[in-house]
Amino acid sequence: MRPRRLGHPPTPIRARTQTVHRSVASVAYECVLLIFVRHGSAILLSEFGEKPVNVGDIVALASNTLYGSEPEGSITVTTVYLDRDYVIDQVFWQHTALLADRLEAQDFADEFYSEPAQILHLGEDRAGMLMPWLDELVALSLDGPSPDRFYRMQALLFAVLDVITPYVKTTPMRRSETQRRAANPSPACHRKLEPLRVEAREAAELLSGTPAERWTLQSIADAVHLSPSQLGRVFVDAYGKTPMTYLATVRAEHLARFLRETDLPIEEAMRQVGWHSRGHAARMFRQAVGVTPTRYRQLARQKAAT
Repeated sequence: MRPRRLGHPPTPIRARTQTVHRSVASVAYECVLLIFVRHGSAILLSEFGEKPVNVGDIVALASNTLYGSEPEGSITVTTVYLDRDYVIDQVFWQHTALLADRLEAQDFADEFYSEPAQILHLGEDRAGMLMPWLDELVALSLDGPSPDRFYRMQALLFAVLDVITPYVKTTPMRRSETQRRAANPSPACHRKLEPLRVEAREAAELLSGTPAERWTLQSIADAVHLSPSQLGRVFVDAYGKTPMTYLATVRAEHLARFLRETDLPIEEAMRQVGWHSRGHAARMFRQAVGVTPTRYRQLARQKAAT
């Protein structure tokens, strides 16, 4: 069973192994994904474009990042699903000397891990050493969340991250002594982690349910009874991106489905998801999926013909 799209996963750590024989439609999840290729190969589509993945590769995807794949025959992967808030908490504690609170950790993570879709080339031998840990994570995930298994799952996850983190592309963070003093971090035990605002979830549901509406930041804010600036703050805290960027991701996902499943002219499909400028729609789709709408449809039809 896949984690729910655009919804919080029921546990902060979950793992699943599966063999895929068919193309995977471009979708986005709220959780962070680590996809370990164990057997076979595929062509992956995401913000990095159209790239092959093979045994020994790991695909790292930030939350709300569209991706799809075209298996070359078949591909077996183990996918680790990580709750986004859980990941931000780890970033906070890892860099606590620099960060004042969890909200600053979100901004730090967005800047430090600035590439939301990456392929990590560990090689078959190095990746192979991870497989016993991944297999145990999968086994512990089968019966759903359990407090008794949490620390073992976390220990396995940290062992995996210790191996793969050096391969993740990051952006150097440069902070002056003045900036560090200005952060004025309080002792860890006094920091308060605020719950997510319900208005952010309501806004996301509106955008997911009616992406073709001519939404503006003001109209979204009016719908959830916040000011545009308040909505921007609570939405970025909840989903890691602005409402309008989130809307673009949802529209790209809907457009991808039209391109795969219908014969609608591309421009008409764009209008049906809420984009009325073909050039703008093509840019946004390529940014989210990695290829142009025309190329995406070509790939879908080639796969259907085989």
